[in-house]
Amino acid sequence: MTKSLSITLLSLLVASSACDGDDKPTLSSGDPGPSPLRRLTRVEYNNAIFQLFGDTTRPADAFVPEETALGYDNQAAALVVSPLLAEQFLDAAEKIAGRHGPAVLEGLGECKDAASITGECGAAAKEWVRSFGRDVFRRPLSDEEVDEWFMVFSDGTAMDDGFSALGGVTLAISGMLQSPHFLYRVEFGRGSPDADGIDELSPYEMASRLSFLFWNSPPDRILMDAADADQLRTPEQLAAQARRLLRAPRAREVVRNFHRQWLGLQKITTVLAGIGKDVDLYPDYQPSLLPLWQKEAEVFFESAIFDADASLDTLFTAPFTMVNKQLAEFYGLPAPSADADEFVKVELDPKRYSGFLTQAGLLALYAKPNRSSPVHRGKFVRERLLCQVPPPPPDVVPEPPEVDITKTTREQLEQHKVDPQCSGCHQLLDPVGLGFEHFDALGRWRDRENGLEIDASGEVLGVADIVGPFEGASELGALLADSQQVRDCVTTQWFRFAHGRAETDADDESLAQVREAFASSGYRIQELLTALTQTAAFRYRRAPGVWKGEEQ
Repeated sequence: MTKSLSITLLSLLVASSACDGDDKPTLSSGDPGPSPLRRLTRVEYNNAIFQLFGDTTRPADAFVPEETALGYDNQAAALVVSPLLAEQFLDAAEKIAGRHGPAVLEGLGECKDAASITGECGAAAKEWVRSFGRDVFRRPLSDEEVDEWFMVFSDGTAMDDGFSALGGVTLAISGMLQSPHFLYRVEFGRGSPDADGIDELSPYEMASRLSFLFWNSPPDRILMDAADADQLRTPEQLAAQARRLLRAPRAREVVRNFHRQWLGLQKITTVLAGIGKDVDLYPDYQPSLLPLWQKEAEVFFESAIFDADASLDTLFTAPFTMVNKQLAEFYGLPAPSADADEFVKVELDPKRYSGFLTQAGLLALYAKPNRSSPVHRGKFVRERLLCQVPPPPPDVVPEPPEVDITKTTREQLEQHKVDPQCSGCHQLLDPVGLGFEHFDALGRWRDRENGLEIDASGEVLGVADIVGPFEGASELGALLADSQQVRDCVTTQWFRFAHGRAETDADDESLAQVREAFASSGYRIQELLTALTQTAAFRYRRAPGVWKGEEQ
């Protein structure tokens, strides 16, 4: 085990010939911004293991969860490796090698019955190291790397008494799966930076950027072949690959992953499951609704973005949702004619419903167990849809009012207007969240609360292009759909998710380029994702150790 652990450092000592380039690149005038070293997430690790071995055991599910930043679990700065995670990497690598080593050895017929690593067995083993290493590291190995890993293979054959080719295979697999070149998306560029230290990515680094963005997985054979031919260099080549990748089913999972984190959909079946709802007040609440609420939103986004190639405003204003039989009963809709578990599109009253904003899962998530919560709903709109984070006043511990069944929630929040410690923040949150008051703590439409008429009027303050009153969630949805700040926020959220980091001042030009392309497409989401591949932030990086022309 000590020997296997030591292999995690081996690849750091080996230079990569895949980063060399003879041609001086024609570089963008834009600044690529930071290019942090990005560790594989648990989803990416599982996908990589499946792609390498056809292994469906999802070993990374047992790893410690990722720390989140900016609402996402793929942010480079938060993906540290703790001692526990390093041990889990070791354990997973050894188990994977143990499971799949015998099958690999079957393909090395020259070594199965060999008595040593010499001759035909040695040649076959070295060729396997070169081929398998290319798949694991997502790039060709240099001759020096092949020699280093062949030495590991050779050492493994001598670990037991006598000669064991299986020992060589398993040690090499285990070591490569612990290498930083597998666990991280290592980038050096082509090795030909300009005077400002800006360099193009190597073809294989670009293949990885494309594949991990659109599929959360290593490059497929088509991308690797394109990298071999150096056909991942021009904007047109990248756009063509982006559209190809978007057509594949795996792209739908990435879009689901983004929306789970951007909007907090995964919390419906985790956080909300632990909190629940007051069944005395809401006897229709059932834990079995939670996965259906989450799936409703995910299928809605998938259908709109991929099947209808929808624009952003459709997501905010669509007078339809996706339900199965149980959800139709929950909403009080006619049962769909399809199979009971199948989600189908149903039309809704456009005066009441407005895209994902009025789906039960999100509204129930951003509510209390015993009542709605205009504060939480307003905070959700501000932070996730407008990219605003109203700072709470210092040294204030909020105490929610007790439920008063003689008043509406709106009336109970009146204290926020008169309390000087509360009014600063709550004037930004409450008037937005009150627009959802026709939806109770289960996210279901209501006309009255505690026997009193619902007032769902609201107002948006502090947003340049949405200042003013509105009536109900459908009018709010229309305002948000037509807001440039919302469009820019959605672009920013996708940029953070795509690059695994926060935007910086250096990214202004890249973000402006994406926003312009997004607008030109009529704000179609697929075109937004394609536009991300056209920017300096995606196509270039600064040479390692260089930032703004100076060594760090």
